[in-house]
Amino acid sequence: SCDGTQLCNCSSMGLDFIPPGLTGKITMLNLSHNRIKHIRSQDLQQAVNLRVLLLQSNKISSIDKDSFHSLGKLELLDLSNNSLAHLDPAWFGHLFLLQHLDLQGNSYRDLGESSLFASLRNLSSLHLGNPRFSTVRQGNFEGIELLDKLWIDGVNLSQYETGSLKSIKKINHMIINVRSINVFSEVVRDLLHSVVWLEVGEIAFRIPAEMQLLRVMSSSFAKKISFKQALLTDATVPEIVSILEDMPKLVEVEMIDCRLLGTGQWEIQIEANQSQTLRVLTIETLSIEEFYLFTDLQNVQGLVSLLTKVTVKNTKVFLVPCSLSQHLLSLEYLDLSANLLGDQSLEHSACRGGWPSLQTLYLSQNSLSDLEMTGKSLSHLRKLILLDISQNNFGEIPDVCEWPKNLKYLNLSSTQIPKLTTCIPPTLEVLDVSANNLREFGLQLPLLKELYLARNQLKTLPDATPVPNLVAMSVRRNKLNSFSKEEFESFKKMELLDARDNNFICSCEFLSFIHHQAGIAQVLVGWPDKYVCDSPLAVRGAQVGGVHLSLMECHRSLVVSLICVLVFLVILILVVVGYKYHAVWYLRMTWAWLQAKRKPKRAPAKDICYDAFVSYSENDSDWVENIMVRELEQACPPFRLCLHKRDFVPGKWIVDNIIDSIEKSHKTLFVLSEHFVQSEWCKYELDFSHFRLFDENNDAAILVLLEPIQSKAIPKRFCKLRKIMNTKTYLEWPPGEEQQEMFWFNLKIALKS
Repeated sequence: SCDGTQLCNCSSMGLDFIPPGLTGKITMLNLSHNRIKHIRSQDLQQAVNLRVLLLQSNKISSIDKDSFHSLGKLELLDLSNNSLAHLDPAWFGHLFLLQHLDLQGNSYRDLGESSLFASLRNLSSLHLGNPRFSTVRQGNFEGIELLDKLWIDGVNLSQYETGSLKSIKKINHMIINVRSINVFSEVVRDLLHSVVWLEVGEIAFRIPAEMQLLRVMSSSFAKKISFKQALLTDATVPEIVSILEDMPKLVEVEMIDCRLLGTGQWEIQIEANQSQTLRVLTIETLSIEEFYLFTDLQNVQGLVSLLTKVTVKNTKVFLVPCSLSQHLLSLEYLDLSANLLGDQSLEHSACRGGWPSLQTLYLSQNSLSDLEMTGKSLSHLRKLILLDISQNNFGEIPDVCEWPKNLKYLNLSSTQIPKLTTCIPPTLEVLDVSANNLREFGLQLPLLKELYLARNQLKTLPDATPVPNLVAMSVRRNKLNSFSKEEFESFKKMELLDARDNNFICSCEFLSFIHHQAGIAQVLVGWPDKYVCDSPLAVRGAQVGGVHLSLMECHRSLVVSLICVLVFLVILILVVVGYKYHAVWYLRMTWAWLQAKRKPKRAPAKDICYDAFVSYSENDSDWVENIMVRELEQACPPFRLCLHKRDFVPGKWIVDNIIDSIEKSHKTLFVLSEHFVQSEWCKYELDFSHFRLFDENNDAAILVLLEPIQSKAIPKRFCKLRKIMNTKTYLEWPPGEEQQEMFWFNLKIALKS
């Protein structure tokens, strides 16, 4: 499992122990997702040059004290998602170069009485905790002075001794999942001057009184605060805002996958001095159940004037109040993607005086439908350079539109535009109109440098004359099949052409012209990787002639079409043959046969309800119901007959009715006629009775020939009827009354036997 660089991947191989024979050449060993339970002293003794050891997602419950002593060069150790109930400092005593240690997802409740990490002077990343982790003591982190990342999964952490984390002088990124406000406040107190980015998850800010415990945060020197999967209410939001505004060095606040119980009706007025340092606000997937009742946020308007970057994604924003937009005086970047903004609400949100410094605006995945109105609503944003309005539904666009004067980057991909018009601003340097089913491109854009036309219906390259400064172009997944000389004569400045996933002819020869005549540095075509011509050397001399493509690679569309036609013809032939030779009938019969074979061979005596089940054609019902039934059921003693019209259970599948009736009857009486052999259901009844005849080796079947039947009249699929008539005596219905008396006498004897 080792490659030439001595990286050994033994992941997901069902190993119960570390394989023997590891040598000093191995530098990385991946043993994750196996069933290893114990690590012995000698398992890794020879792997002295190991730098990466991955043991996550096993069943490790015990490790010998000196198992890692020979791994002095180890830099990464992952023991996450195992069954370690206790952690031993001896494991890490000789890992002097260890930089990354992951112990999450085990079953230990604490980190012991002393420090596990005293000898790990180079440690930069440490992951701890699990759902059972409950206690952190002083001294647990002694020896660690600097960490790039510390992640503590402590959702059930209930005991935290003050000062436990104070020994760490600096933590660039601290992640803690905790539910206890008390524990979180103690952690924050220890990290006031050491943490740069503090991220807290799965915490609930419900009660305003608990917010007093977090007042200590206002003295924190953290530059970024993140809340993930947190819960906030109208009562606690003002307190949190007040605390964050008081943090002296806070630059960025982030909220991801959080919930807000309320509608912005703050119980108290937010009273806080505007932060002089806060510049970035990110809110993604904030769940507000009654978002349609949310207020206009007048209470926070005075706190946002210094923000330069705001992201509010996937939060059901349908309107930004004009007054709030006008207070965002310093805003340069705004991302409102995946919300509910419509044409009218955008006009109100981007009102006159709003977003005066805005340079970048993302509005993808909203409810915009009028491109002319969208451009007009934003036209007063004189500093706007980049606009992304992709994944809206604009459809047809007009010939004339009004846009911001300095707009250079426009993304109109996936907007259902069937044809481009002069509505597109001529000031653009980058235009993305991918995935719009465009059939042509002929806009005059003299400043354009990058053009993205992927996933359209182009059959030829755009004319180069209207875009003389084009440097890069993507025409992936169109319908191009070749490049002509004329199409490239004007592409003097082109450096990259991405034309993969098209229908090119099977040759690299035309690319030689591109490199020599047009000077294009890199061209990507849509053949398999081994045939991609991505440099001038790839299309010169013998290498061009040496390219041999298969029929499938040359004419993929033709081959696929032929295969589809052949498959259709095969299916058509099978349908015709199946119809002619009763294939459907045989399939139905096979299913019914399987149903019958699964039932017991003989029903218990207590379940026998009838003397005979009568199988007959509907055309013979007059004789059966008016003559035979009256004769047998009025006899002394009377016979109990089962008739499908009278005794089948309504709503039950007819096959089940047939099988159950035959099994609950002593005999099966077949009334044979020309009509009988033409009935498919009579065939089923005959077959089921035949199963019983052979399975039980008895005389369950009685044949009554109501009229003479010629052998030619019996269909081939009635092979069992032919066999029974050749091996069993049958009764013939006579025309004379004297002979009929003898017929009834013989039939009654047969039923009683």
